[in-house]
Amino acid sequence: MTHLKPGDKAPAFKGKDQNGQPISLDDFNGSKLVMYFYPKDSTPGCTSQACNLRDNYELLLKNGYKVAGVSADSEKSHQKFIEKHKLPFPLIADTDKEIVKAYGVWGPKKFMGRVFDGINRTTFVIDEQGIISEVITKVQTKDHTAQIITG
Repeated sequence: MTHLKPGDKAPAFKGKDQNGQPISLDDFNGSKLVMYFYPKDSTPGCTSQACNLRDNYELLLKNGYKVAGVSADSEKSHQKFIEKHKLPFPLIADTDKEIVKAYGVWGPKKFMGRVFDGINRTTFVIDEQGIISEVITKVQTKDHTAQIITG
């Protein structure tokens, strides 16, 4: 589980989006950011979560939020995921796992009785000054927007 909590400064990051373009925390200065970490493109839970954010994207924008997803998948994988589901927000390819480790979401997970290291699904809501205002660790993939909006 992440060591970060509300009131902490969000760790600065630099990465590449699905098109290989540089993307960093500084790109979101002055905006609220929903930065969501998810295990893997095109898996059922990750698809539900991404599509819920997509379907409610206008509502998120109206409430002042920008959205960015982060996983350890490649840019090419992110491109396919975005194209298939028509996602209107960037996905950051963190193949070296620097961002997931900085945010403390890389660690032991259990799946079907097996324990392995991976990304623990977590969402950080970051305010206009780069301060974490909320950490959502019990993500409801099919109703994630409601968790964000109602805080």
